[in-house]
Amino acid sequence: MLITKLKSQQELDRYFDKRVFIFKCYGCSEIYFPEEEVNKLIKEKNEKITGLVEIDYLCNEDFAKKYIEKNTDEIQNAKGIIVFSCGVGVQVVAKIFEKSMVVPGCDTFYLNGFQGLTVLDCDCNQCGQCYLNYTGGVCPITSCAKSLLNGPCGGAKNRKCEVNPEIDCGWILIYERLKKINKESILKEKNYFVRDFEKIIKGI
Repeated sequence: MLITKLKSQQELDRYFDKRVFIFKCYGCSEIYFPEEEVNKLIKEKNEKITGLVEIDYLCNEDFAKKYIEKNTDEIQNAKGIIVFSCGVGVQVVAKIFEKSMVVPGCDTFYLNGFQGLTVLDCDCNQCGQCYLNYTGGVCPITSCAKSLLNGPCGGAKNRKCEVNPEIDCGWILIYERLKKINKESILKEKNYFVRDFEKIIKGI
């Protein structure tokens, strides 16, 4: 089980400094979603929003693509995409929109309980501190075998991870993704991340 909470007001205000398109995922029944807070924010920022898609199971890429096809014009008119969902939904949208800046509107926290099984390509570690707004929608925790937050370990060879040579280095994927959307300068900003494990343990 997991719970999603809105990111800080300061972070959300930064997202809305340009026109954006919104994806709002209701999620599965095992997920708590702050719908009232999200709806209030959308109402307050309405003039900055080019369009809105409300969907369940945004984590299903094929399903999500059908909704996207119906909203192509509104999405293309936006300068960015905000996804209100767990971390999986954000990664799926970022994968579909390779040339758009996709950011999470929520942080995802772990709750005790049965997690279920999934065959999805993307995964969320429910760490309570979603970094996808800094890494172009590629999760440094689930895409990197060492879950490194501040850059690669330096052990990759031919784009492959030194821990598991069958998978791509997560940080190479992050760099290539940011470069594709002309945002690689983010990596030069003084953003130093340290995981707060209390958030994972207590779900706060």
